[in-house]
Amino acid sequence: MAALLVLRTCRRPTIACTYTYNYQGTALANPTYNRRLASTEAAATSVQLANAGGLVGYWQTLSNSTPVAYMQDVLIKIHDYSGLPWWASIVLSTFLFRSVVTLPLTIYQHKITARIEKIALEMPAIVEELKKEAAMAKQKFKWSEQQTQIVYRRSIKKQWQNLIVRDNCHPMKTMIVLWGQIPLWIFQSVALRNLVYMLPDPTSIQAQIVTTEMTIGGFGWIPNLTVVDNSYILPVALGLINLAIIEVQAMSRTRPSTRLQNIANNVFRGLSVVMVPVACTVPSALCVYWVASSSFGLAQNLLILSPEVRRSVGIPKTQTELCEPYDLLWLKIQQRLRLAERPPADKPAAK
Repeated sequence: MAALLVLRTCRRPTIACTYTYNYQGTALANPTYNRRLASTEAAATSVQLANAGGLVGYWQTLSNSTPVAYMQDVLIKIHDYSGLPWWASIVLSTFLFRSVVTLPLTIYQHKITARIEKIALEMPAIVEELKKEAAMAKQKFKWSEQQTQIVYRRSIKKQWQNLIVRDNCHPMKTMIVLWGQIPLWIFQSVALRNLVYMLPDPTSIQAQIVTTEMTIGGFGWIPNLTVVDNSYILPVALGLINLAIIEVQAMSRTRPSTRLQNIANNVFRGLSVVMVPVACTVPSALCVYWVASSSFGLAQNLLILSPEVRRSVGIPKTQTELCEPYDLLWLKIQQRLRLAERPPADKPAAK
């Protein structure tokens, strides 16, 4: 819900309080200052409209929150100290934040997944032993079939929990990447939106300077980062990269997808398509960030498939690990494009 709210509110500025600003009639000779005047007056007008419409609420709280304020300060400092144009500063900060936050969490997630897969291999022997013990207990204590099954299932659950505790690999930890990535994505998106629209205080000199710098801090076909990408190149690229991430994850599985996994893949495919028209309505600064973040995610997913990389970061080898992941991906791509006559066979890692 929070992510959807961000996507919706990134399309227009909303300020939590009104500002009155008295301008002296001395700016007529300065076109840049006049543009800042008009922008500030428009922001003040949007304040009144927002308050009149009852839009002050969760969004304003998020926009004025401490994490977003810290993120804005960090983005400004990275730009100032690096000396890069704003588009390059956004890309640099994105790679930096994701390298510090999401990359370590992704590695940890894969370690947990590998541990779960390893303890799952111990369960068949434990299950057979519990079956024998349940049969003996049934005869000794004259249990009914229902009582025996209840005790048997409880024993299996207890043994599984013991293995999880022993290897410190609770399945909930496989969601740890989302716990770090989603807040980071939301905070940086809101912070960039604040910088574009001079929020939370449009009368701040620093806010006006940053917005002015963004109007000339673009690249190529987008010289102005405060306006939308009318060429639709970035929005379409965002959709394609997000779809590529989903397909890479799906094609790198060695086991048949479950019904829940298929549903999740279709949902994420739909969201990737929906992101395209959303990205067409937000400032280009946000599009640059979203494309950079998704590009990092795609590169990260491809890199973590390599057995050499997995060993170097301490991810244990498992039976389902691919020996030649990139060859497999290429073969599956050919299969989907009908360039290959037969579906490729998965090649699990050698024991």
